[in-house]
Amino acid sequence: MAWTLRQPLRTASSTAQTAPQPRLRVATRAVSHRQHAEAHAEASQTRRELLAGAIAAAVAGAVAQAPPANALGTGDPLNYKKDLARRRRKIPEEEFKDGPLGLKYYDFEEGGGAEARVGSRVAVHYDIKYRNITFMTSRQGMGVTGGTPLGFDVGTTAGEAGSTLPGLDYGVRGMRVGGLRRVLVPPELAYGNLQVGEIPPNSTLTLDIELLSIKTNPLGYRTKLVEG
Repeated sequence: MAWTLRQPLRTASSTAQTAPQPRLRVATRAVSHRQHAEAHAEASQTRRELLAGAIAAAVAGAVAQAPPANALGTGDPLNYKKDLARRRRKIPEEEFKDGPLGLKYYDFEEGGGAEARVGSRVAVHYDIKYRNITFMTSRQGMGVTGGTPLGFDVGTTAGEAGSTLPGLDYGVRGMRVGGLRRVLVPPELAYGNLQVGEIPPNSTLTLDIELLSIKTNPLGYRTKLVEG
């Protein structure tokens, strides 16, 4: 008698139950990752909204507590414009006081600091005008660099080191730090019979002077007149 080895019969249903299902597991993992990403995005959005709200509240509080902006460090933000308009207005000549050597002056503002005298080393801002047109000034670039103040030794003979225009030298005498003065400079204290640019010979000039400081330290360098 011959014996034959029989293999167990596999039906289609049994094969379907035992076969691996990789596609189902991949799809399950994709859904899980997508859900995790969505949850992370929602959490990030919530954190951003909370942070934006906190920043907005902080900015609003800072703006509410911030002091109003002031011009030139004064209490009134319009002082700069008022001062500019005051210096531009025309002063009747009869309101000027007589100074030395035919010079006349008018004080817009009397300073409260030290007084400029012969021998003082001073720093000033100046505007030299002819017929109400500014030809020279130390205030050029004022909004960016603060201008270029002029330093000189009061009483120094014109032409020597540390000297300046005679009208400016005589005009600053008696001023106090912080003061603002307008000076009518006769030709003898200006450029005399010389023509300087568009300023004709024997011209009377208008000079606005602001006394910034008086140097008490003997060290340092003198500053020559800067035209511009």
